[in-house]
Amino acid sequence: MILAVIPARGGSKGLPGKNIKKLHGEPLINYTIKAARKVFPDDQIIVSTDDEEIKKTAETTGLKVPFLRPGELATDNA
Repeated sequence: MILAVIPARGGSKGLPGKNIKKLHGEPLINYTIKAARKVFPDDQIIVSTDDEEIKKTAETTGLKVPFLRPGELATDNA
């Protein structure tokens, strides 16, 4: 089975909170989720994040966010 992982870090340096900022009225991460859904069924897509707000936003689309990634795995060099 293939697993599509959408990495969405909360600590962006350039634009903090960018994954949940709205673009044309929709959170940015939703565009990535829609693109993944064109290729994979929902049961093969997860969002990996260290941020509770990104988790909540992704879950509103019906996707699973099975865990929050530890902070040490969400750095520039991780």
